Amino acid sequence: MRLFRALQLRQSEGDPIRIGASAMGWMGEGFAAAMDLVPGMELSMMANAEPGEAYNALTAAGVPAEQIVEAGTPGAAEDALRAGKRVVTADVTLPAQIPTLDLVTDVTWSPATGAKTAMSCIEHGMDVVLINIEADVTVGRILKEKAHQAGVLYSVSSGDEPGCLMELVDFVRSLGYEIITIGKGKNNPLDISATPESVAESARKVDKDPYQVASYVDGTKTMFEMACAANATGCRPMRRGMIGPEADLETAPQIFALEEDGGLSRFPGNVDFVQGSALAGGVFVVVRVEDARIRSDLQYLKVGKGKYYVFFRPYHLWFLEAPVSLARAVLYREVWMEPLDRPVAEVLTVAKRDLVPGETLEGAGGYTCYGLIDLAEEAQRLHALPAGLSTGAKVVRPVRQGEILTWDDVTVEESSTVVRLRREQDRLISGIGA
Repeated sequence: MRLFRALQLRQSEGDPIRIGASAMGWMGEGFAAAMDLVPGMELSMMANAEPGEAYNALTAAGVPAEQIVEAGTPGAAEDALRAGKRVVTADVTLPAQIPTLDLVTDVTWSPATGAKTAMSCIEHGMDVVLINIEADVTVGRILKEKAHQAGVLYSVSSGDEPGCLMELVDFVRSLGYEIITIGKGKNNPLDISATPESVAESARKVDKDPYQVASYVDGTKTMFEMACAANATGCRPMRRGMIGPEADLETAPQIFALEEDGGLSRFPGNVDFVQGSALAGGVFVVVRVEDARIRSDLQYLKVGKGKYYVFFRPYHLWFLEAPVSLARAVLYREVWMEPLDRPVAEVLTVAKRDLVPGETLEGAGGYTCYGLIDLAEEAQRLHALPAGLSTGAKVVRPVRQGEILTWDDVTVEESSTVVRLRREQDRLISGIGA
């Protein structure tokens, strides 16, 4: 109850935790609605390339229209906030420059936006928590390094599958259980050929962006999620793209048992995902327990049987749950999740169809490419283009369907924040490995 009581106190004292956010689309709208319910917290500022979107998200969450001010400079934004207003802006770097705010987050699926938001925070001494695993997978290691040097907090949020997995991993590690597999249940059958057109009807039914839905179906989102979890825990994919078997609570422990015990796991400490409705939307950790007494107690408590057990959380609430980690970051300086010093996994860019020079990649969920997880050292060996940099990349050489795109196959915008950070991150990792 410590967090709830702390938030209640902030509420009663009229001193809410003030959050700034770069946000877009239905994620931004949902985050605004979620924040409106949390005691002792306030979404004080929203940045969006289309400020009208931010305005609509705040009014839909119940903020009176007359309480919302658009601002383009730090002074104007600060004055509005001190007058008790909410602020919208087109500049994603602006929230980081506002001392009245306690923390800034990024609520998008864009590595470029997440990187720009986070870097602005680090440069201006503002703590940042990303609700954007794509940005963390792409440049999280260098953001962590720069944040530590600047004395600010950098973290990935709770809510998405990696953040939820961190809770389970910490729990079972604290109990001393040996982790075999950490993973998630995929919400839909895997189809690497999915495009915005092929998922348009299903996207329309749930009022979601067809590009984003296609990134779920073609597996790119799952690859990013498990790469994020791998880089924070040290667990590794067993093969490119992972295995992704059908499984439920009863079968998962034996499916992911070590090969010597009849399962698929080649080594302890791997990341994967499962298909099928039984675990969809949840996260799981398969452990091995050798101690006979502990196994007896786990069986009595109906956790499983034998020496492999699965701990399962049946849901993740994504940006709806993220305020918990934002509050903990402000109140207790708690880093919910951050990458290890050396990346374990990378998401490679793979051609979804034959590509010809002159084409532009749309990134996740488009018509041109999708993502596959692999070991970071393998990605380096292949000179593979990180999937987080695929959006807007220009094809300069023919690439056949199913081939991995390399840095040599494309040109990228070298002046962009995300590309500059990735170049710096690669140099940092090479130095660590030297």
